[in-house]
Amino acid sequence: MQKKLFLSAVMVLLAVVAGAKEYQLLSPDKNIRVNIEVGEQITWEAWFGDTRVMEPSAVSFTFKQAPPLGNEMEVIKGEEYASDSEWRPVLKRYEAIRDNHRGIRLHLQERRFPQRNMVLDFRAYDDGLAFRTEFPQQFGDRENVLTDELCGFNFPEDYTCWAVNYGSYTTSQEVEHFERKLSDITPEMVIGLPLTIKINENCYAAVTEAALVDYAGMYLKRATGREGFKLRTALAPRKGQPENGDKVVFTTPHKTPWRVVMLGNAPGRLVESEIIQNLNEPCAIENPGWIKPGLSAWDHWWSGEVKMEQEVIYKYIDLASEMDWPYMLIDWQWYGPFNEPDADIKTPAPQINMPEILEYAKNKNVRCWLWMYNTDVDRFDFEEACTLYEKWGIAGIKIDFMDSDDQEMVNWYHWVVKTAAKHHLLVDFHGAYKPTGWRRTYPNLLTREGVLGNEYNKWSLRITPEHMCTLPFTRMLAGPMDFTPGGFLNRNPDKFLNGSPAHVMGTRSNTLAQFVVYDSPYQVACDHPDNYYGEVGFEFLKHVKPVWDHTKVLNGEISEYITMVRRSGNEWFVGSMTNSEARELDIILDFLPEGKFRMISYSDKEETKENAEIAVEKESVVSRADAVKIKMVPGGGFAARFVPVN
Repeated sequence: MQKKLFLSAVMVLLAVVAGAKEYQLLSPDKNIRVNIEVGEQITWEAWFGDTRVMEPSAVSFTFKQAPPLGNEMEVIKGEEYASDSEWRPVLKRYEAIRDNHRGIRLHLQERRFPQRNMVLDFRAYDDGLAFRTEFPQQFGDRENVLTDELCGFNFPEDYTCWAVNYGSYTTSQEVEHFERKLSDITPEMVIGLPLTIKINENCYAAVTEAALVDYAGMYLKRATGREGFKLRTALAPRKGQPENGDKVVFTTPHKTPWRVVMLGNAPGRLVESEIIQNLNEPCAIENPGWIKPGLSAWDHWWSGEVKMEQEVIYKYIDLASEMDWPYMLIDWQWYGPFNEPDADIKTPAPQINMPEILEYAKNKNVRCWLWMYNTDVDRFDFEEACTLYEKWGIAGIKIDFMDSDDQEMVNWYHWVVKTAAKHHLLVDFHGAYKPTGWRRTYPNLLTREGVLGNEYNKWSLRITPEHMCTLPFTRMLAGPMDFTPGGFLNRNPDKFLNGSPAHVMGTRSNTLAQFVVYDSPYQVACDHPDNYYGEVGFEFLKHVKPVWDHTKVLNGEISEYITMVRRSGNEWFVGSMTNSEARELDIILDFLPEGKFRMISYSDKEETKENAEIAVEKESVVSRADAVKIKMVPGGGFAARFVPVN
């Protein structure tokens, strides 16, 4: 059922002072308040309850062939609106998502020549606020070249934040979100999104963007001449352009993406938020029933050390079949050398027989995905390749190494996803930029990387328990991340070494918990079949889900620990992870409905401190009146599945 409600008095014209007009916007629960002033500058400020989150922050734009836009504007018309509706996602963390917001649309015009128009659109939700700028039809078909978008985020104090510094706009976005002060952000840094901020014990915020369409990706920079806790937007330059060069080329009408500030009284509330998807357009695929999320086997964790071989592929197909996973991902070198002038994404390497592989997989009730390098996609008619893949019965494609979110690359992503959708192909991007919620519109885009993931265990010491406990509160706020969990050669943090075969930092129970905590409708398990068979946790991976009917963060602190509960049908799952500190937590089971449940749990024990592969598998009968005390060793975890009795 869906209902929409349009209300009056959503916005309040507070005052007209010296030609400036002030407006106020309240969230539906009235806990978030946004004040907007239009006069010599356009500024906005925000409150969460009694906490001032943002001081007056300006909105303006600079152009290559025109004066800056955003100063000396007047309000021609103000429109108030509100909506309260419910929609059902294809790629779900909740069975249904409520979109309840209030908004203001301010139609603005410059007081001086050339009297350009713009529309400023603000929305307030109970879990955050967002704004974007629209450039209405004007000046015919003239091409506009945007050189900068100068939207401020002026925090009133020097808060603690978890900021990722890419240092460049050419990036795979695979870097840690380190804890630092806002004042630690230097002018040289290129801060990626989301940026998570602790305002106080009862207020957490995250800055990101939503609905990135035909525009350049957004970053944050220290505001010029300002204290370190005053930031501004910075856009990825177009290919071949310097940082101060061209960013976005457009004709009117055109819109910026939404600039989003997620808000909650605890870090877990940010994780639960769906504001990013709510700010995107509804599903554009008419009959999306063919889109099937699922877990996948994957040969690359090991194929980096071996040649692409048919018998190896069969082993992974066998694993997927044994686990009742729908997919197996055939990674790089399936079409031979990649990113080469003669690379051909339609012709398998001579040592493998693709028809035989696909027939073998079909007989095992498994469908295959194919990897490809992004430049190789452009060497041929991509639509023709997709037609061939559809004929082969390929489920999806994984495209890698784009390492950019300039306007041209953003449009390339959208072209790829739309073309794939026409041929019933799913998509996973690696070497990718962060999500912005566009999966709501094209849900065949199941997941993407843009995360410092498990593969780094092969050659670095960077996938620490602290990093793994930071990701849910930072990168994952933007959307699904293909972290590729599932390494079963577990090592304690103090005993971890790089090597081949690849080990992972953290205990077996921690690894299992990742499948519950980390969002990815296409969840790719990384390890070799021989490391799964007969091991503790093998059965858990047969039952864990890629999408969920309900999501709740039971507890958590950024970079320290997290406990999440998920529901799929009438089964419930719990995943808990800790950093390099041992931790005890009480999990109250009042999220369960009435009745008895069989709990199959996986937990650390004392011996796990010396051997991270040790996990205790235990079965017991519980109800919502019970509580479970979990003990996690450094780098440890806890995972459980709850199945109704009878």
